[in-house]
Amino acid sequence: MTEQYTRDLQEVDQTQVAIVGGKGAHLGELSRIEGIRVPAGFCVTTDAFRRIMVEAPSIDDQLDRLSRLNPDDRQAIRALSAEIRRTIEGIAVPGDLAAAVTDALARLGEQAACAVRSSATAEDLPMASFAGQQDTYLNVVGPAAILRHVSRCWASLFTERAVTYRQRNGIDHRTVQMAVVVQRMVFPHAAGILFTADPVTGNRQVAAVDAGFGLGEALVSGLVNPDVFKVRNSEVIAKAIATKLRAVHALPAGGTQEVAIDLQRQEQPALTDAQVVRLVQLGRRIEAHFGHPQDIEWCLVDDDFRIVQSRPITTLFPIPRAGDQENHVYVSVGHQQMMTDPMKPLGLSMWQLTAMVPMHEAGGRLFVDVTGRLASPASRAGLLDLVGRGDPLVRDALETVLDRDDFVPSLPDAGPAGHGGPPAGGAPAPIETDPAIVTELIARSRASLAALRRDIRTKTGPALFDFLLGAFEEHKRVLSDPLNMQAIMAGMEATWWLNDTLQEWLGEKSAADTLTLSAPDNVTSEMGLALLDVADVIRPHPEVVAFLQGVQDEGFLDELAKLPGGTEARDAVEAYLDRYGMRCVGEIDITRPRWRERPSTLVPVILDNVRLFAPGAAERRFEHGLQEAQRKERDVLSRLRALPDGERKADETKRMIDRVRTFIGYREYPKYNIVSRYFVYKQSLLEEAERLVQADVLHEPEDVFYLTFQEFHDVVRTKQVDGRLIQGRKEAFRSYEALTPPRVLTSDGEAVAGAYRRDDVPAGALIGLPVSAGTIEGRARVILDMAQADLEAGDILVTAHTDPSWSPLFVAIAGLVTEVGGLMTHGAVIAREYGLPTVVGVDQATRLIRDGQRIRVHGTDGYVEILH
Repeated sequence: MTEQYTRDLQEVDQTQVAIVGGKGAHLGELSRIEGIRVPAGFCVTTDAFRRIMVEAPSIDDQLDRLSRLNPDDRQAIRALSAEIRRTIEGIAVPGDLAAAVTDALARLGEQAACAVRSSATAEDLPMASFAGQQDTYLNVVGPAAILRHVSRCWASLFTERAVTYRQRNGIDHRTVQMAVVVQRMVFPHAAGILFTADPVTGNRQVAAVDAGFGLGEALVSGLVNPDVFKVRNSEVIAKAIATKLRAVHALPAGGTQEVAIDLQRQEQPALTDAQVVRLVQLGRRIEAHFGHPQDIEWCLVDDDFRIVQSRPITTLFPIPRAGDQENHVYVSVGHQQMMTDPMKPLGLSMWQLTAMVPMHEAGGRLFVDVTGRLASPASRAGLLDLVGRGDPLVRDALETVLDRDDFVPSLPDAGPAGHGGPPAGGAPAPIETDPAIVTELIARSRASLAALRRDIRTKTGPALFDFLLGAFEEHKRVLSDPLNMQAIMAGMEATWWLNDTLQEWLGEKSAADTLTLSAPDNVTSEMGLALLDVADVIRPHPEVVAFLQGVQDEGFLDELAKLPGGTEARDAVEAYLDRYGMRCVGEIDITRPRWRERPSTLVPVILDNVRLFAPGAAERRFEHGLQEAQRKERDVLSRLRALPDGERKADETKRMIDRVRTFIGYREYPKYNIVSRYFVYKQSLLEEAERLVQADVLHEPEDVFYLTFQEFHDVVRTKQVDGRLIQGRKEAFRSYEALTPPRVLTSDGEAVAGAYRRDDVPAGALIGLPVSAGTIEGRARVILDMAQADLEAGDILVTAHTDPSWSPLFVAIAGLVTEVGGLMTHGAVIAREYGLPTVVGVDQATRLIRDGQRIRVHGTDGYVEILH
């Protein structure tokens, strides 16, 4: 019986998490790697923990009460978890269990000083960083003290923090169990942490070492600043030696204490460069064994390294798979699409199959490989110019990579095919300024969409997937229509021409912003105005307004008809959904619920419109913008005529104003067309998923969102699915939600941030990219979910990113600040349409600006001031 309560570390490997917990299994596995020395020890197994839990009948009732608590009720969780810890620590350890621990301890040396560490079965999973959620006790001496601290470790499964974490992540308290690791203490000269990838930049080629004197606890707990070394290719490439005032040392009778460090040693490095390089080589061996970058706790004893802990670094952004050993530079697609949340596998693969250039997946996001275009000087300039106009942070990040002489090879001419990027800087041939071109393009898109709707109706099973592959080719054909590209570029180039030229001739910044107000044919800004018209239908009917305020589910449209005025209200919403119901937040991910699937999303916005606006607001709004634009045009032209060569300048400018107003609205149409087609694809695919549920192949239709298009096709063909694959994908997706995608990523894993490099901004202001002119002061509303919007007139919206589906909110706000975006991304185009002062690309805006603060947005100069 005694054997199952303890296991020697030498007998343990990483398959035994259920018996010895995450930390124990990992340490056992570490001790098996050649050349890695782990302090000797043993594990008190989960069998022992279960035995203890049986000894206290009251625990069952306490766990029932715990599972019923709200994760946000911190006071109740704190009280009940403390009660459970007291219960566990109060249980007398049964004799046979105590004997098993004492026997194992005798093999280490009965009076040996030990470290006692908790090791939960759910700890250190690759997906969740559980660091510091359970306890560690150092320098514990003698059997009685060891047993007392083992009980404390068992109890630490119920610290307030660990309990809250499990409640929030849906982990059942009964499924997690606690083992305990008891190891012989090492009394090190120095100790610290080694990251086998740079934890700040993510660069997998650079290792970082933090080192201090004495026990590592001083560093882990933040008591002292460590020496920091960076190592690349077995060479120390950077180091910062800290003044180390204190260290933690072990006391002879047990326990630890802080001690002051002698003056002459305070400035000395805790490790020599040679020791640092040797340590990193050990770290690389551990990393290779586990197949993932590691965060490693180490000690130095008599010039010999001991490893006391190693776990995966969970905060690194994954690297796209390249299939070769060459260097690659990737640019984020999400930043261009104003959608940096992770996408589910079906969403990723559908976007890849319908995209104009090859895209690579990593961390639930898509990237374009621009290495080839950066390598050739000819295409490099065009690429930098194009991305620089859109998002200066991407340009700066790419230039940072190019400044490193050796990372991107320099080719004499155009790079190899397949290393595509956004369309090359070489502009397509210009077209006439003719509104009929836009009418014709919209007609072509509608005809293609109508054919898709007609032809897909009869397709099911494997035939549907074959049909869709053909539909994706048609999708790309519509997008790559030369006229489509020319019309988009014409609007963008006219905008750039007006901004650059009028700044030069009149000293006027961002003149195009006012000149493009209320431009025709902008399907996204029409979508915002059309929702004001829906509010006009609802406003006169108080019972409809009251009913909408209590909407909980998606069946509300049918209920509406029972109320006075409800039929008109329902018809207005239905008509809106017929035109715009294929849209939603994050719409480039086909798996996101569309407004037509979840119309309740629009209810808060409709109610805001009812409350904040008078009837006829949409028309007044559009008319006001039109007049502003015409007034601006007259003003600009008359000022130009007063200049030398003024008639020519005025004529040229007038031609460009007509051009920008003809084409800039169309900029939004191709995305509308893509998303319209997407919804048709989605409805057919979900019908297919429903059939798989009926046939007991899948549990629920949404499971197909975690398969790629090809895998979904295979499941339909074979009527078989790997449930473990879907479960693993769900867990991976959850982990991706915690990651922030970089604008630029290298094949070394380095996230290159980019900077604005400006000195014309007041101290303390947040810098961004000016995309819509004007200055506005107001209350900041930090809103991450459109459905949670609760706006007042004059509010300034602060959010992470705004794809077109956010534009219904734009009618109610006075200004806009986003973390992501560029001059031609959707949010910027619509902000200019509506005349909203806007600054985008403000790093961490939703963290640095607090909801309710007064801020001033400088939309012309590109910065935000926090007033109070």
